[in-house]
Amino acid sequence: MTNLSDKLKSLGVKVGAKDLAPPQARNTYPIEQVLSGRLLESSAGEAYIVETVYPPDHLHGHTGLIISASLAAIAEWADERRILSYPPSSFYFLDCETTGLAGGTGTYAFLVGIGCFTDDGFRLTQFFMRDLTEEPAQLLALEEFLAPCRVLVTFNGKAFDIPLLTTRYIVQGWHSPLASVAQLDLLHLARRLWRERFPSRTLGTLETHILGARRTLEDIPGWMIPQMYFDYLHSGDARPLTNVFYHNSMDVLALAALLNHATHLLEDPLHGTVEHYLDQYAIGRLFEDLGRWDEAVELYRRSLGDEAKYDPAVRDNLIEDILRRLSFLHKRRGELSMAVDLWKQATQRQHLYAYVELAKYYEHDQRDYNEAIHWTQSALELVSAPGLARFERLRWQPDLDHRLARLYKKAGQADE
Repeated sequence: MTNLSDKLKSLGVKVGAKDLAPPQARNTYPIEQVLSGRLLESSAGEAYIVETVYPPDHLHGHTGLIISASLAAIAEWADERRILSYPPSSFYFLDCETTGLAGGTGTYAFLVGIGCFTDDGFRLTQFFMRDLTEEPAQLLALEEFLAPCRVLVTFNGKAFDIPLLTTRYIVQGWHSPLASVAQLDLLHLARRLWRERFPSRTLGTLETHILGARRTLEDIPGWMIPQMYFDYLHSGDARPLTNVFYHNSMDVLALAALLNHATHLLEDPLHGTVEHYLDQYAIGRLFEDLGRWDEAVELYRRSLGDEAKYDPAVRDNLIEDILRRLSFLHKRRGELSMAVDLWKQATQRQHLYAYVELAKYYEHDQRDYNEAIHWTQSALELVSAPGLARFERLRWQPDLDHRLARLYKKAGQADE
């Protein structure tokens, strides 16, 4: 009887390993041969780090890295007053490259870049995991390195980088060294300052359009990075990772330059270099929220003065919002005549809120009921006009009808 082995041989299938060709040796290019670095010994093993020092006068685009203006406005906005008591040398700029964006215990930070100010300039230190088993050594090296850190500057770090690193420490059963430091997330500041100016507020967008920096062809899109690391783990070829190290280093440099730029933008916007009308508007809003009303008023007025430069796509909504904010600031400060002038200016653009504010002013402050009736009726005509959204009509009309009835009654009583 023919057995299975004979059948396989008749089909050309070789049985056993003695006739198989030996496996080809894998051509590996370890990170040590690709990027100059050094090994850092710890109780958990070796961590590989790559260090680069940028001189004190280094520019990223047209912006320096060293903090050279007051942080007072940023500290007040971030509600993090501790940062005012720390020297620049205790500010650390952190960015992670990870095995994915999902977070959780299955995501590793295989490359952590941290920049800090030293006597010789801006020192960038990149902590790299040559293998996933090196994570404990990497985390211990990070903890030791971050010991002098008092302010951690990131971009979306509060939502991603910091929780991810904290999770990695917890997985090891260790306390995270990031828990006690002050955090300054520049993504949130970027959204406040440049939300109206750019449709995207990614670090890359701000780096190009705000800092004037252009990356070389060495850079790669962030979405490619996790797969490049997995390819490296599989092949042992670290040469493509030079692009990942470059991407990470540019992100860290951009963080430092962006913070420096923002400090100059906010330190004294009335006598500084704030030229773009949308920057004036955005800083005015931020200062209004901080209660710095004098500066906010002037910034709004300067932005209005640049109306000729407005993008037509934003002109009408922008003017309406500035006039409204500016008029209400004057109202809160008791400068009613200035508020009234702005409301009348706004009625020329058919801004509905301005008619209502004028009706309130003439009813309650001037007790001129006929003038109040005029502005209320004008508002009702605007509400009844075709083209007004139904939800706007439902929002305004009941109040206006009630106000008009009350004014007629008051006017009648005044005539008796």
